[in-house]
Amino acid sequence: MNDPETLAAQNGFSHWAQLNMAAAVPLEAVRAMCADGRCGRYGHNWACPPGCGSIEAAARRIAGFDAGILVQTTGMLRDDFDYESIAATERAHKRRFADFARQMRRLHPGCLPLTAGSCTLCARCTYPDRPCRYPTKRLSSMEAYGLFVSDICTRSGLAYNYGPHTMTYTSCVLYNKE
Repeated sequence: MNDPETLAAQNGFSHWAQLNMAAAVPLEAVRAMCADGRCGRYGHNWACPPGCGSIEAAARRIAGFDAGILVQTTGMLRDDFDYESIAATERAHKRRFADFARQMRRLHPGCLPLTAGSCTLCARCTYPDRPCRYPTKRLSSMEAYGLFVSDICTRSGLAYNYGPHTMTYTSCVLYNKE
C-alpha cells in the first residue's frame, strides 16, 4: 500500500506536507465568509454551508481524525491577470485531487477529503430540493469546514504563496493512521 506522501507525488501535486492537526480548528469567521456570498455557492450546494452541516458538526468530524495531509498545485502566470492559467491550474488541481481523494478513500475508509472551492461533480446541484446524487463522492471545501487555509499551511510548514505570478490551490485529506 502507498502512504499519503507517495500518493501525493504520484498524483503530480506541486507541494505536500503533513497537516498540523492542532491547526485544524474550524473558525466561525471563516464560515461567515461563505455566508457573505464570496463565492456564490452558499445555500446552493450540498457540499457548502448550510448543506454541509453546522460549524459544530464540522468540529466534531475533524476531531475524529488523528492525521492529515495537505496537497497543493501551483501554476505559473504570465501576469496577475492571466485568468487562462489560473483556470488551468484550478482544473489540474481539481482533477488531481479527485483522483487522490478516491485513492485515499480506499486506503483510509472514512477519511475526510476537503477540496479547494466548492464541489463540482454535478453541473447543477440538487440542493435543497433533492438528496445529493453522489454523497460518497462529494467534496466540501476546507473553508466550508471553517478552516483558515493560509494559517493551516503556515502552521504545517508549507508555504501558502509561492511568489509573484503564481497561483496555488490547496486541499487536504484528514484520516486516522490506523
